[in-house]
Amino acid sequence: MSSFFLPAATLWQRELIRFWRQKSRLLGVIASPLVIWLLIGYGSNTLGRFFSGALVLTVMFSAIFSTISIIEDRREGFLLSMLVSPAPRTSMVLGKILGAATLAWIQGVIFLAFAPLAGMSLQAGEVLPVVGAVFLISFTLTGLGFAIAWKMDSTAGFHAIMNLLLMPMWMVSGALFPLSEARGWMKLIMRVNPLTYALSLLNHTLRLPNITPGGAESLLVTLAFGLGLLLLCGMMAKQKTTRSAA
Repeated sequence: MSSFFLPAATLWQRELIRFWRQKSRLLGVIASPLVIWLLIGYGSNTLGRFFSGALVLTVMFSAIFSTISIIEDRREGFLLSMLVSPAPRTSMVLGKILGAATLAWIQGVIFLAFAPLAGMSLQAGEVLPVVGAVFLISFTLTGLGFAIAWKMDSTAGFHAIMNLLLMPMWMVSGALFPLSEARGWMKLIMRVNPLTYALSLLNHTLRLPNITPGGAESLLVTLAFGLGLLLLCGMMAKQKTTRSAA
């Protein structure tokens, strides 16, 4: 068991140390969603409605920045040395994703401190479900970022793909308007968007009223999406190792 968890823990720690040396990332990741939330919320007098969407946006930005390290590791040769080591590939993938997800989770929890501005007051018993949902969303978005970054050689190209994919996913996840107000093909897109369920899960833990999809459905879809991305990333790492060996 140690041969599996030790590499994962080492890579997890490496991501945290790297972040500690780049503290300016914290300001950039939190400030952008905060400004967007305040502008939209104050402009439409709906700070509470958009709070959870801005929180997910914070986590998403952090996942984007953190998974860039995969491209940097490839340039520095660290990725190749990691792949040729005897450690299980899934263990190394798990360590990288957990490290980046932990950073996204920490920044999401910091954003929660602004909940009183949205008229939300979390009771002691409500904190654990909320921070748990934030971590699951962080893990899922980091897994998605990992899968895309694994195939990329350019940070500019990675940013372009992530913005093209993730921003529309966020916009039609219920962050700007709820699923119940969507019509026609837009409602269908929101239904098949995994981020819709992630945001819905967060809204349920925040105990917001009239949330669809349901809490259990949102949890199952988000969990399945996160685990599926972990398995996909593990398969991609194994394929890369096979090609390198050949």
